[in-house]
Amino acid sequence: MTTLAAQTRDHGGGLDAAIARFGGVRSDWVDLSTGINPLPYPLPEIPARFWQALPDSQDQSDLLDAARQFWSVPEGAGIAAASGVSALIAALPRLAPAGRVGIARPTYNEHAASFTAFGWEVSDDPAGANVYVHPNNPDGRHWDRDTLLKHHNTLSVIDESFCDVSPDSSHMELAARPGFVVLKGLGKFWGLAGVRLGFAMARPETIATLEQMLGPWAISGPAQHIGLTALSDSAWATTTRGRLEQDAARLDNIATRAGFDNPRGTSLFRLYDVSDAKTMFEKLAEGRILSRIFPYSKTLIRLGLPGPDRDWEHLEKVLE
Repeated sequence: MTTLAAQTRDHGGGLDAAIARFGGVRSDWVDLSTGINPLPYPLPEIPARFWQALPDSQDQSDLLDAARQFWSVPEGAGIAAASGVSALIAALPRLAPAGRVGIARPTYNEHAASFTAFGWEVSDDPAGANVYVHPNNPDGRHWDRDTLLKHHNTLSVIDESFCDVSPDSSHMELAARPGFVVLKGLGKFWGLAGVRLGFAMARPETIATLEQMLGPWAISGPAQHIGLTALSDSAWATTTRGRLEQDAARLDNIATRAGFDNPRGTSLFRLYDVSDAKTMFEKLAEGRILSRIFPYSKTLIRLGLPGPDRDWEHLEKVLE
């Protein structure tokens, strides 16, 4: 039987499964299994027209203009919006003939799953196509520009789902080069995973191909409105980056006092070494805290950030 802690295509989340296994009700639990900002962007009021009509082309244009400005998308690149970064990940293998794709693991496993589904062979070494999660999930590794250019061939995907915590490290300028695709989304930094809003930036001809794959009305009207509001609020983004850095340091302090070693990752999630990850996962779960461990490691455990003060207190109490 597949267990909660040992799935082959595993993800964070799955609180219902944790409740079924360890007990309690949802309000008892603190879910630290994802890298989603626990204090999300405050949702704006959504006018009724966004619910009642098909998504409007002018609203779409306004959203893409806001995305271009927020992420400093170069003039030579276009933008496509989709229902989450995952929808784009599922489409990307169709941009080139199937061959070998280089995906340095461990990393976010949906990339390998998507390429495999379209007949690609996945390699840990650079290949004709390459995928870089930047910064990497789960260890926070950053990829330098020289490496991306050195190994570029037909297709290079740069998944920057976690990069909004450190915008100066973005490789957005490469989106104007043929064969490069940069991915962004509102799920992690903004904490709005449920809105399902992701973006791809690439050469206009690549964007046109992606849009054909995605079809009309790839995102909802409410997502257009929420995305435009969030991407226009640079003050919130600046304040949030500072708060996340403080909270990540606070989490490291709590975890290392409890015996967790070698903290790394990003300011949205922290990866630690422990002597027995499965045992620690279960100890936390018995205390109604959902963490993340990995089927390829017996010693790695990842924690997202608690949000409200009561969640921080809950974590400290369980670890004590």
